[in-house]
Amino acid sequence: MRKFIYFITIIFLITGCSISLNNTPTKQVELMLADYQTLNKRVLDDLDDVIEDNVDLVGTQKEEYRQLMKKHYKDIIYDVKEERINGDEAVVSTEIDVLDYTKALSKANTYLQAHPEEFTDSNGNYDNEKFVNYRLKQLKEVKDRVKYTLDIKVSKVDNKWKVDNLSEDQLKKLHGIYKY
Repeated sequence: MRKFIYFITIIFLITGCSISLNNTPTKQVELMLADYQTLNKRVLDDLDDVIEDNVDLVGTQKEEYRQLMKKHYKDIIYDVKEERINGDEAVVSTEIDVLDYTKALSKANTYLQAHPEEFTDSNGNYDNEKFVNYRLKQLKEVKDRVKYTLDIKVSKVDNKWKVDNLSEDQLKKLHGIYKY
């Protein structure tokens, strides 16, 4: 019986400690970024919503883009630099290293301006599907990376730290499409 009580006490201490170790602003930011790297269901559901709302993507382009972003998410590198807590609010400064899609998108747009005839249909009208295919091809070839600093806000709610919604600029940085 004594061994059983000892065993239960150890289990309680281990699980209790691990729960409190996860309840820090830094850990919550790390868990959020790990959700991207591990392709968490919530992250993929959000990606699917974005893809469905994107009127430029049609047919197989949607799956191509989905696979492109899944690869991007897996390749996110991050380094937590600093945690600043002020009562029930905190800011976790994190450096992220992501694929630099901004350059590829900019070059694609420049190419479109210089070669509009390549993106027309048989009647000479602009064909957005052709351009989106070109843009996806350019994104697939991206090897360059860019680093950004994200000051991620975290709030304590019911004694648990939770990452606040990321701003539009933070999301663009995370997705490698922030115009710098």
